[in-house]
Amino acid sequence: MTTQKTSTDQTAYSLVYGCEVVIPAEVRVPTSRYSLNNIEANNNLMQDNLVITKELRDAPKIRIVSYQQVVARTYNKNVKIRVFREWDLVLRKVFPNKKEKSGGKLAPTWEGPYLINSIVRQGAYKLQTLEGEMIPRSWNVTHLKLFHV
Repeated sequence: MTTQKTSTDQTAYSLVYGCEVVIPAEVRVPTSRYSLNNIEANNNLMQDNLVITKELRDAPKIRIVSYQQVVARTYNKNVKIRVFREWDLVLRKVFPNKKEKSGGKLAPTWEGPYLINSIVRQGAYKLQTLEGEMIPRSWNVTHLKLFHV
């Protein structure tokens, strides 16, 4: 409760209530933060905190958005976009439920080659066998890879 989070640079308690928490140990063994305050000064401080609470809550929101942008940039730096054209030869991933049971761990993980018949939309393709037979449904680019002859 009293530890600041890296993403917001605030404690959870201060984001909810607009002030810092006083732990029970500070009430029994007075510290300077606790003993120097009186009720009137505390009430004035609480009124001031109510005025700036919105600003205190907006700062972590801005910090979180900034942090998310940094994380997204770091992640997207390593993403390799694959784009295929019509009539490219590709291999299709073999899903675990379609693998040969007798193959074990040495069973092939890719099957094909297939021809890309048409582009459905970015990242989705219709496939056909080399004999011209259409493969049902469209296939996502994550399940395809280029076949090199």
